[in-house]
Amino acid sequence: MSGEVTYDAAAQAEVTVGEGRSAGADVPPVGDALGCHSGSTMAEAAKAAGNSELLEKFAADYPVGPHDKPQSMCPAFGSMRVGLRMRRTATVLSGSACCVYGLTFVSHFYGARRSVGYVPFSSETLVTGKLFEDIRESVHELADPDQYDAIVVTNLCVPTASGVPLRLLPDEINGVRIIGIDVPGFGIPTHAEAKDVLAGAMLNYARQEVAAGPVPAPKGGKNDRPTVSLLGEMFPADPMMIGAMLAPMGLAAGPVVPCREWRELYAALDCGAVAAIHPFYTSAVREFEAAGRPVVGSAPVGLDGTADWLAGIGDAFGLSKDQVAASQNAFLPAIKAALSEKQIKGVINVSGYEGSELLVARLLIESGAEVPYVGTACPKTAWNKADAEWLAAKGATVKFRASLEDDCAAMEAIKPDLAIGTTPVVQKGKELGIPSLYFTNLISARPLMGPAGAGSLQDVVTAAMGNKSRMDHMRAFFEGVGHGDTAGVWEGKPNVREDFRALNAKKIERAAKAAKAAEMV
Repeated sequence: MSGEVTYDAAAQAEVTVGEGRSAGADVPPVGDALGCHSGSTMAEAAKAAGNSELLEKFAADYPVGPHDKPQSMCPAFGSMRVGLRMRRTATVLSGSACCVYGLTFVSHFYGARRSVGYVPFSSETLVTGKLFEDIRESVHELADPDQYDAIVVTNLCVPTASGVPLRLLPDEINGVRIIGIDVPGFGIPTHAEAKDVLAGAMLNYARQEVAAGPVPAPKGGKNDRPTVSLLGEMFPADPMMIGAMLAPMGLAAGPVVPCREWRELYAALDCGAVAAIHPFYTSAVREFEAAGRPVVGSAPVGLDGTADWLAGIGDAFGLSKDQVAASQNAFLPAIKAALSEKQIKGVINVSGYEGSELLVARLLIESGAEVPYVGTACPKTAWNKADAEWLAAKGATVKFRASLEDDCAAMEAIKPDLAIGTTPVVQKGKELGIPSLYFTNLISARPLMGPAGAGSLQDVVTAAMGNKSRMDHMRAFFEGVGHGDTAGVWEGKPNVREDFRALNAKKIERAAKAAKAAEMV
């Protein structure tokens, strides 16, 4: 597909939310001894099962860092989140019962309010291929066009390692689209990037539909101005703010990808340019580029970021300098005023796995904070290059594919006034008496773009840094309480076996030497 998207007359069709139904029998599967943290063992099994090409694609799209397995929650949660937030979309999982339980639990914890289909398996059905037949039967049972536009079937670690071929499922059943994806923990480094796996697969399907002929228009009809599609989940007010900043240039904000319903995918493809707000959507970018759409990196965050981003959008659309200046002059003074009104004084470390860590660090620095370290579990890409260069020029060390160990080591070395990071980083920070904020719930849940974003972080950050005395008091109160083996309440001295520790340390050392020797062969 390249060029324009053509629409049919289905724009007025009513969109309802179908209720999910459980797929497959209610039979407990046989447990497996392997999982996402089996690393190379599972990867080798997947290659032996004929999934070498899949793993090579994952390695190219999502290159790993110093660790070869996820340090966040199961990556499949990311793709599940995308599917469960879409209207008229059913989600079916194929994997170990323990994995499915955990994924459905956390999905409902985050407000899914929809059933998740599950196709259980045993060792016999996995080895004989009966599992694939069970999946196909379940999909046929679910494919009701009155309820669903699409069904997403996801292979977790064990089915992927065993080569269960979701690619052999039909593309559609009774007019319902069938999307089969593999999201193994040994191939996808973060749950943020798993969102890209499903978003890219859906865009690919939609792009082929567009190439085949007219497709349903958006519910509100086609926008009368050229649009900018927005790539990456963000605070709900941010797309509206971006739309306001684009308006003086004669442009409009298009759909946010991942989308909320299927027909939005067509509108997303029918854009003049794509804004890679979250820069790790490699698969989705590939589909947009195949459709002939230019991609602009970074985001309208802070003063410098907004000025540069608006200029980049202007270049992508071939606009004049006067048109770009109209938007810059309308919004940059308000951003500057918001940044200067509430200055942040202190040293802040920023880390996380959402993909917006560099944007948050930029905003904090322009608000007056010193940010010596920025760690993100996501990779370095062409679309966050400008952010990384800007941060480096401001004295920040940017660590891509940062591990938990990297983030904790930076916090211990720098001893910032505030640490923003993941749950274990926050836990470690509080143990050290360092005020800490959880990135996902307390930072991502705020606007970042334009004037609204410029004034959104100061209050929460300043209040957190003001808790230093409370942290010191709590640390002093619990001084002497045990850690590790000595944690908890003991009537006597814990029975710590140093001989067992020494023996285990030797085993680990021998295993490391053997692994290194194998790499050199």
